[in-house]
Parts: sequence; structure tokens; C-alpha cells
Amino acid sequence: MIKIIVDAMGGDNAPYSSVAGAVAASQKDKELYIIFTGRKAEVEAELQKHSYDKARFEIIDCPDVIEMNDNPASSVRRRQSSLMHAFELLKTDEEIQALVTAGSTGAVIVGGQLILGRIKGVRRPALCPAVPNSRGGYTLLLDCGANAECRPAMLCQFAVLGTVYAKAGFGMENPKVGLLNNGTEDHKGDTLRQETYKILSGMKGIDFVGNVEGRDIVLGDVDVVVADGFSGNIALKSMEGCGKFVLNVLKKQIKSSLISKIGYLFMRKALNGMREQLDFDKTGGALLLGLKKPVIKSHGSSKPETIANSIANAANVCRGGLVPAVEKLLAEADLAAAENFDEHN
Repeated sequence: MIKIIVDAMGGDNAPYSSVAGAVAASQKDKELYIIFTGRKAEVEAELQKHSYDKARFEIIDCPDVIEMNDNPASSVRRRQSSLMHAFELLKTDEEIQALVTAGSTGAVIVGGQLILGRIKGVRRPALCPAVPNSRGGYTLLLDCGANAECRPAMLCQFAVLGTVYAKAGFGMENPKVGLLNNGTEDHKGDTLRQETYKILSGMKGIDFVGNVEGRDIVLGDVDVVVADGFSGNIALKSMEGCGKFVLNVLKKQIKSSLISKIGYLFMRKALNGMREQLDFDKTGGALLLGLKKPVIKSHGSSKPETIANSIANAANVCRGGLVPAVEKLLAEADLAAAENFDEHN
């Protein structure tokens, strides 16, 4: 049995999306045991709308809810909130293996570090979404918002974290790692990118293929793209916006004339396949990599399908032994050069 705790009150559509998504995930995976934290009466009201296995669900009453605009630093003291109590349980209960929430990103990052804690040796956790690519698979992008300012040692650790996630969560045998830059040449970029390139080129345990540009995240032959949180977040939001833009333009063009509508009938299967491939929510939210247990942060506007996919992803990385694998590769990777650079600069 895989026990996953779900912050039922996290997100704009809570508890509707959290409950409906958890029920859907449990129906597909009979090994799941779901623990909700949240306002019990509201969660129970949502559960009554579904048919589910009552033996695999539990509700822990938490009257307080951290809103999206609440200060992340002060929210960590609200231990009776649905999110922070979930972190407390994740830390203290060995049987609970992962956490899924659509709550405040800032509060998730603070709670993850101060309550759950980082894996030994990890400087900072990184948010890592799975971005659909042109090959029909996914490219992992980290960091995409947790660390706006980074040092070479942090980016090198992100390469390790992304490599392990690619193996444990997506079954990639030897994931290719690229460094997000403003050009593919080894001399491109600022001091951070140039120094990180030198260190990654000599690191053990990762398959570093060099610099990649923003377009390579979706079009290139690379599985993991390493970035600072500022650059990574801009890249991610730009791709999400571009995907929605393309779909909206197609929808308008299809409705623009009778001939276009007739043509859509013949192209419907292909267009639906394209829409599915461009769906950023298919794998759920972003994994906060580097913590002692898996934590997945879904979009605040997540629908039930997104929550269900996030729970399924959490179960997959638990089965894949993500945390032990991170610890092993961190011990094997040669990070001394990165650490020495940070100490003397």
C-alpha cells in the first residue's frame, strides 16, 4: 500500500478538484491509500458525490487554510492549516510516502524545507515539471521557480536531481542533461553558466550534452534541462502560453467558416492528438526535488484530472525509489569542483 497525503484545501478549486482527483487516482491504482487534510465537513460533502473504497480514504480535520496571497514565511507557523499539518504528518509518519498539493508555491517551498527537510547534501530543492516535447515524451526542467538566484554548485546538484527523477519517474535509462543558455557554444552565457558548464562537463553520474537553448526544451534531443529558477520559470510560462495560443488560434480558425468546420471533421482525430500532446497537466504538477520525501506542487487552478495525474506521478516515484537514488548519486557525483568554486567566489 502506498500512502499519499493530499492537501484537500489547496488551490482555487478546493476541495472539489482535490477530492475528485484523488478518487479518480484511487480507482486506477488499487494500491493507493489517500489521507486528506482539510476542513472535514467540506471534504466529506465532496466525497459523498463519488463512489469510492472507504477503506482506502482518511480525513484529518484541519480548520485553517493557507490562501495563495498569505505570506509564505509566516504560514509555516500555522501548523493546523491543511498544508502545514500535511507536512508534519509526512515528516513524522514513516508510512506516508508523498504529498500532493495545489496550494501556495511559496508556502510549499518553505514548509518543505523547514518542516520536512532536505536530503543530506542538497543545498536547495528545485521545482521540476515535465514538459511535453516533440518526440512524444517529456523533458524535465529544473529549477522553474524555487530559486531565482543560483550558484554553480546548485545547478550541478539540479543536474543530479533531474537525472534521478528521469530514471525513477519516467524510466529513462541514461537521460541526457543540457544547461539552459543563450547559445549552444561552450563560451556562451554569463559567469554562472560558463563556470557551471566547465564543472558539468567533468561530472560523474550524468550524461551532460552541453548548452541548450529555450527551443531545445521541446524540440531538442535532451531529457533534462538545468536552469536557475528565474530563467526556468520564464521559459516554462512562455511555453505554456505558446501552447494555449496555438490551440486558441486553431479553435478560432475552425469556427471561421463552414469549409473549416467540415475540414475539422476529417482532422478531428489528429487535432485531438495534438491537443493531448500539448497538455502540460498530463503528468500533474511539478515535483519539488531534493526533499526527504516526494512533494508534488500542482497548479493553483488544477482540475481533478491534474490532481489525479499528480497523485499517480507521486506513486510512480515512490515505487521507483526516488529519494534513495538521489542520495546514492549525490554520493557518487564529483561535486568538489562546484563546491570549491562557490567557496572562493
